[in-house]
Amino acid sequence: MTFHLDLSYSGSSNPGLINTMKKNLFVMTMLVASLSAFSADKAPQPPKGTVPVPDGAPTDKDIGEPEITIRNKGRERVEEYRLNGKLYMVRVIPPKGKPYYLIDQTGRGQFTRHDGPVAPSAVPQWVIHTF
Repeated sequence: MTFHLDLSYSGSSNPGLINTMKKNLFVMTMLVASLSAFSADKAPQPPKGTVPVPDGAPTDKDIGEPEITIRNKGRERVEEYRLNGKLYMVRVIPPKGKPYYLIDQTGRGQFTRHDGPVAPSAVPQWVIHTF
């Protein structure tokens, strides 16, 4: 058993209509192809005043060195650590006992006490944007 599908249009009473339809189909195909090619060539421009995000994690050069201020309060020694002028950690060394750290983990000026230089469950936190 064989099947044959004949797509030709024979015996048409209006052959001009078929030619017109073929021309219209060709024109529409070319129009769609040219529009997609035109839109691919022109990428949208970023808004004015924006800065592109650099690839990868920030390097030591991008972050900078912390500023350490050492002060003596009576017999107690206090070391303040600042990055870009913002206080983020304080190390307190009492005359007796273990040193402890006050760390601002959120950047809002709320310090929490820790017995070591790093919080026990410190999660990586990066500043995306400051206002």
